[in-house]
Amino acid sequence: MNLKIDISEGNGKSSVKLTGEIDAYTAPELKEKLLPLTKTEGNQIEVNLEDVHYMDSTGLGVFISALKSTNENDSKMRLIQLQDRVLRLFRITGLDELITIDTAIRGEND
Repeated sequence: MNLKIDISEGNGKSSVKLTGEIDAYTAPELKEKLLPLTKTEGNQIEVNLEDVHYMDSTGLGVFISALKSTNENDSKMRLIQLQDRVLRLFRITGLDELITIDTAIRGEND
């Protein structure tokens, strides 16, 4: 399956809506589009994972790289509306304690 990446930007905020699967085939495209957003000082990046039902370790690697870049460039990233399966990956690996994950918003539009 492919990954659809929709990005909107304005007022120091970038909203990234992902749809599909994040795996070894789609992760490079995600990295190519997400990392430049993290390199703008002060940028607030919100990544919506509501329509991502599968992610493997390469996807986690992209978010680790993005987190590292936000720390280096004084920008911020948070993940919102994660599916349970994807959230479990972040929790199992302990990344939920390093990356801001807003699970409270999940189901807002349900």
